[in-house]
Amino acid sequence: MDNYSNTIDIKAKPDKVYDALAHKVPLWWSEMFKGASGKAGEVFTVRFGDHIHKTIQVKEIESNSKIIWYIEDSLIAIPELKNQTEWIGTTVIWDIEEKENMTLLTLTHMGLHPLIECYDICSNGWIQFINSLKLFLETGKGIPYKE
Repeated sequence: MDNYSNTIDIKAKPDKVYDALAHKVPLWWSEMFKGASGKAGEVFTVRFGDHIHKTIQVKEIESNSKIIWYIEDSLIAIPELKNQTEWIGTTVIWDIEEKENMTLLTLTHMGLHPLIECYDICSNGWIQFINSLKLFLETGKGIPYKE
């Protein structure tokens, strides 16, 4: 089954994209951020209000080229979902590639595929926050989840 994947082009250098993914998660994903995300082995939690959270371990981090996150814990406590913990045990891979005067960023979420219940909700969420990341990198202001 195909895992969720999305590639966008960003008018920014790979080091800026890497820095945003490794050190500036609250500026584009969720301001409700605790922990650290800049080194392998570090753990952080992002929250989206009281009913949605993800606790993520940085599994691999290669400067300006790749970041891999492992989802240790997750809850998507919304009434539409029977299985509210589908993200647990999934992996998010960020591939950063320089292309002419821009960066190609590919997000692959291993384990997020059309057969799981939250696929539509979660893939739409990724689109929203990838666009926020792009906006943050190109204008200096993203649209993260706010408390």
